[in-house]
Amino acid sequence: METKERSKLGAKSRKEGKAFEPRVYRDMSEKGWIVNRWSNDVEFDLDVLDIKENVAMKLGKVVLAKTKWRHTPRGMMPMNLNPGFPDFVCFKEEKGLSGALGLYDVIGVECKISGSLDKLEKEKCKWYLDNNVFSKILIASKVKEKNRIKVVYEDFLEKYG
Repeated sequence: METKERSKLGAKSRKEGKAFEPRVYRDMSEKGWIVNRWSNDVEFDLDVLDIKENVAMKLGKVVLAKTKWRHTPRGMMPMNLNPGFPDFVCFKEEKGLSGALGLYDVIGVECKISGSLDKLEKEKCKWYLDNNVFSKILIASKVKEKNRIKVVYEDFLEKYG
């Protein structure tokens, strides 16, 4: 595939992905979640050896996501304005915990039209869950049913274990 064709295909995919995000936002809001854009990302430093488990693990930390810029004849132009991973953080008050108020379930939602994550995204999801940043992470994808687009959610742990 030629570079120009790849560029056009990438631009089309980004455009479709950005158009899908508001649909997920509305759907989660309608389901009773308080939804906000997640503006952070996980930055991995290096691999360290966990002596107890005798396995290599990544050291990571939550950092403010950086906007990527490109040079144009008119100056600098942002390539992505909301680069956080996952796309959304969602809160919902937990009911049924012996009547206690003020306890919230906090989840992350990543919007992927295809429904699949790449290797780095999987590592980030695993890190978020291992470090209790989110109680679970949902992957939102779209499915066409009877000429209508429906948002479908899959739990990260159920899909990738």
